[in-house]
Amino acid sequence: MKIGLFIPCYVDAVYPQVGVATYKLLKHLGLDVEYPLNQTCCGQPMANAGFEKMAVPLAEKFEDLFDKFDYVVAPSVSCTAFVKINYPRLLEGKHTCKTADKAMDVVEFLHDVVKVKSLPGEFPHKVSLHNSCHGVRELGLSSPSEMNVGKFNKIKDLLELKKGITVLEPERKDECCGFGGMFAVEETAVSAQMGYDKVKRHIETGAEYVTGPDCSCLMHMAGVAKKRDMAIQFIHAVEILAAGL
Repeated sequence: MKIGLFIPCYVDAVYPQVGVATYKLLKHLGLDVEYPLNQTCCGQPMANAGFEKMAVPLAEKFEDLFDKFDYVVAPSVSCTAFVKINYPRLLEGKHTCKTADKAMDVVEFLHDVVKVKSLPGEFPHKVSLHNSCHGVRELGLSSPSEMNVGKFNKIKDLLELKKGITVLEPERKDECCGFGGMFAVEETAVSAQMGYDKVKRHIETGAEYVTGPDCSCLMHMAGVAKKRDMAIQFIHAVEILAAGL
């Protein structure tokens, strides 16, 4: 199977180490992975801001660039969810949409497709797991607390394969951190307070790190923590999974 690695623009610009960790981990697992050059934003910021038409050319380019791959894997649940859920509607009648069914977050891909059962290296730290909204309710990475369904967490399953790790979860474990893309811009005070409440709950677990599958949520909480001098670190889940490689 051929895998196209999609690194969202904000990961490329702000968290390049997350993209590198994703590539290293996929290669270590013996997978045929390629990083296509000239990839751009998926169009999510424009669409979320109310300018969906501006996202269409980006969706068309994304489709053409990743068409040849069996899977499109990304270390970002929000961007993956945008491709899976919104591309079919945005491209209807304009361009054949093929990538929606191929796109997967790296956690989902490793858990459901590769079915990873062991990982090398160790991460001897306590981590508090952040279940981001897109991951829980659009990609199904973990069970939503508001639904009467069996409990599961694909992120936790993978993290616990790492030697030495202790995975914790905060009170109200899948409540929003307050980022929400444009919400953080349009409702700054509410977003900041939600972020503070979330970081506080993560700290109360006794963890050294907050981890999760989406850099956008981690970025928001890290900003809140830095501004308020809250002592906890932030790390993407794939960085933990790739630790020691």
